[in-house]
Amino acid sequence: MASLLEQLRQYTTVVSDTGDFHAIKQFRPQDATTNPSLIAAAAEKPEYAPIVDDVLKQVRKDAGPAASDKEVAAKAFRPLEVAFGLKILEIIPGRVSTEVDARLSYDIDRSIAEARAIIALYDKAGVSTIVFSSSWPLHGRASKPRRSSRRRVFTAT
Repeated sequence: MASLLEQLRQYTTVVSDTGDFHAIKQFRPQDATTNPSLIAAAAEKPEYAPIVDDVLKQVRKDAGPAASDKEVAAKAFRPLEVAFGLKILEIIPGRVSTEVDARLSYDIDRSIAEARAIIALYDKAGVSTIVFSSSWPLHGRASKPRRSSRRRVFTAT
C-alpha cells in the first residue's frame, strides 16, 4: 500500500514549507515556500554555514571595508533568502515562493519595496518571477502578476 504522502500526490500538488534542504529531498515536493522565519531557523544549522558564510562575504564585499558587522548583517538577510531559494530550485522540479516578512503586511509600500528588492536579486541570478499578494491588506494593490515565470513564484504575505 502507498504511503499517505504518495496517496496525497494523486490528488494534489505537494508543497514544502521549509528552508531545510534535507526535508525537501526526503519528501520530494513539487514546489516549495519559504519565509523569513524558516530561513532564519535553517541558517542557524551548521550544515548551512557555507551558504551563510558565502552570503556574508559577498555582502561585506559589496558594502565596502567601512561597513560595520551590524550593517553587513542587516543587509545580508535578503540575499540569504534568495540564496536558499536558489538552492531549493536545484532540488525541486517546480516553483519556490520567497515571502516578504509578515510584519510588513500592513505597510503596503514597504512590502512592495521589499518584494521588488527580492525580485531584483532573483533577476540578477537569472531567475524570473511572478508576484501575487496573499495577505488581505496587500490584496487589492499587489495581487496582479508583475512578471511571468515557470520556475519561481514570489508572494508578499
